[in-house]
Amino acid sequence: MTSANLSDLQFSLGKDFRAFTPELVICAAIVGLLLFRLFAAKGNRFNLGWFALIAAGTALGFTLAQWTDCKTFDPRHGASSLDLFGGMLVFDNFTVYLKIFLFAFMFLVIVLCLLTGIPDAEDSADFYVLLLGATLGMVLMASSNHLLMVFLSIEMASLPSYALAGFMKGKRQSSEAALKYVVYGGGAAGIMLYGISLLTGKLGTGYLPDVLRFLAETNLAQEPVLIMGLLFVLVGIAFKLAAVPFHFWCPDVFEGASAEVGAFLSVASKGAALALLARIVLELQSASPYLLPALAFFAAVTTTFGNLAAYSQTNLKRLLAYSTIAHAGFMMMGLATLTSAGAGAVLFYLAIYLFMNLGAFAAVAFLRNLTHGHEDLSRFRGLIQRSPLLVICLGVFLLSLLGLPPLAGFAAKFQILQVLFDTAKQGMETKPAESRILLGLLVIGGLNTVLSLIYYVRVLKVMVLEKPIEEIEGLPVKEMPTPPMQSAYLVFLASLMIILGVFWNSLYEASSNQGVRNFVNRGAENGAVQQ
Repeated sequence: MTSANLSDLQFSLGKDFRAFTPELVICAAIVGLLLFRLFAAKGNRFNLGWFALIAAGTALGFTLAQWTDCKTFDPRHGASSLDLFGGMLVFDNFTVYLKIFLFAFMFLVIVLCLLTGIPDAEDSADFYVLLLGATLGMVLMASSNHLLMVFLSIEMASLPSYALAGFMKGKRQSSEAALKYVVYGGGAAGIMLYGISLLTGKLGTGYLPDVLRFLAETNLAQEPVLIMGLLFVLVGIAFKLAAVPFHFWCPDVFEGASAEVGAFLSVASKGAALALLARIVLELQSASPYLLPALAFFAAVTTTFGNLAAYSQTNLKRLLAYSTIAHAGFMMMGLATLTSAGAGAVLFYLAIYLFMNLGAFAAVAFLRNLTHGHEDLSRFRGLIQRSPLLVICLGVFLLSLLGLPPLAGFAAKFQILQVLFDTAKQGMETKPAESRILLGLLVIGGLNTVLSLIYYVRVLKVMVLEKPIEEIEGLPVKEMPTPPMQSAYLVFLASLMIILGVFWNSLYEASSNQGVRNFVNRGAENGAVQQ
């Protein structure tokens, strides 16, 4: 190897590792937790949540430092989108945005776990290794640039999630949830791997930009093998997204898992899966005239099914599980526009969704601790008389999930509906059929927002308007005050719903401009109606 080649290699590795610094921090934390678990005496273990929290905060800090133009990482070539480790990963603004999203969410979930006491000190090392490992897999999903890395990252996110779903020891429902998750996830992984093998074998490469470019330039109607391979890959992504008809694992897993794990799966997996889906469909926008109708159809079905199925639910975690399915469909509506503006609206929605859905699951976790394990809605009749602050905060989260102004959820849903309308309006003359589909999707999104009002408000009706069981039986109503730190956590998240509902411009600018800059087609949009 010549000195020039050695210099280029050193520069390339240095650039790669600088961009990969946050992930390396998480890897080091996982190794540290495993070593502690291996060598610490069983009776001398203490809760390692604080160690995991420091690691998450450090990774988040490094990622925030990367929230600049990617030129700082490749001064020789002035590139705004970098291929890392031989093209296996990509580093761009979109990747950094998703990394901030995932690391910030992991930080908040760890805080929630420390407040609720799940896991205990004995199992904390195992739990946080799984949590950090799943987050690392989801970060790699968002930055995957090769079909092999797509599969490895999805499996890296899935395998720890299976274990987290069954982490409630001695609880049959938790073990059942983990078993279902493993079976369904294994089937989806096999289908996806077969699709990757079809695409790689047919095209002779697994490099994602080349694969997507070839698919976009090929008449897919004459290539059934490519269609089958692409569909199988999308099945694996749809499973992580819990999109209909690949949603069947979601309610059972959320009900059996702890509320903390449910919160993690409901937000982190959605963000990673949507990032990967966006990378694929926005590059394929001109590949087939059926792409937009197909995305619109599955988005409409997923949203409608999630809202209708939530009506009959009495278990709060199961109700929120169907709610996450409905919100996944709503975010898919933004991607159905096949524009960078749609991708920006989805990024904005994800940021808001993080806080409001985490707050709802956190309230359920605190309720479980206060009521000694109860999560059924009937047990919380008249709860406002016993724990008013918790009910008020839960009401803020549920109404934000509904999309009621002036809460942040309204701004998130408004941006999705706005981009549907704008894209349909701009394409009315050039692409009238697609415009009519998007307008229909706009109507379906508005109707589903009204439909979701029923089950969100029903929860508040039971907690606020109905009498407590003790009062009906003539017994004194006992107060259940929320501990101070738990109250502060809920108030913090609820305050963000109000603040971001009024002052959301900065977040929207970050997601719609900086988040998708240099993302779609690596700097050039084509095909569908553009923003």
